[in-house]
Amino acid sequence: MTAHQLQPDTWVDVYADYLFNYAVTRVSDSEIAKDLVQETFLAGLKSAKNYKGSAAERTWLIAILKRKIIDYYRKINSKKGKAEVRIGYSSSSESEGDWLEEQVADPFSLQENDAVENEELGMAIQSCIAKLPKKQSLVFTMKTVQGISTEDICKELGINPSNLWVMVHRARTALMGCLNENWFKI
Repeated sequence: MTAHQLQPDTWVDVYADYLFNYAVTRVSDSEIAKDLVQETFLAGLKSAKNYKGSAAERTWLIAILKRKIIDYYRKINSKKGKAEVRIGYSSSSESEGDWLEEQVADPFSLQENDAVENEELGMAIQSCIAKLPKKQSLVFTMKTVQGISTEDICKELGINPSNLWVMVHRARTALMGCLNENWFKI
């Protein structure tokens, strides 16, 4: 194998468990983690032409997975919730805003090694959740992370659905602000 050659036919056997463990510790949901790993492999295949060989194959896949995790949290915290997120990586790029798969950043670029980028996303999210008011944090975690139904949360906490959605909205807004301060800075 040359330094610039990927071996995607071995990815599942060699990297799936490592990538899954990495993802599940950051999203706390095994099904979402599985989906993120699958999306990572697909993105790797689509962006194989951009692989320069300066990073190990696993490091390169982790860089893709980190972006998938960021996209996941941006989607669940966006106003529309299900809106697809497009990211522009460089102001000089003619294809700014194209999908991640089409322009995966080199993990050894200055941008990828920025101190903020090297912070653990999962720790940043947990830290931001911990800063929320207690009830807001509880409602957000129950609804968004654990996927508990609105009806069950309302019964358990003695609140109405309107109040629940206000708390979820405020939590998402606060989390996005916190993550923008502590994680998404470039």
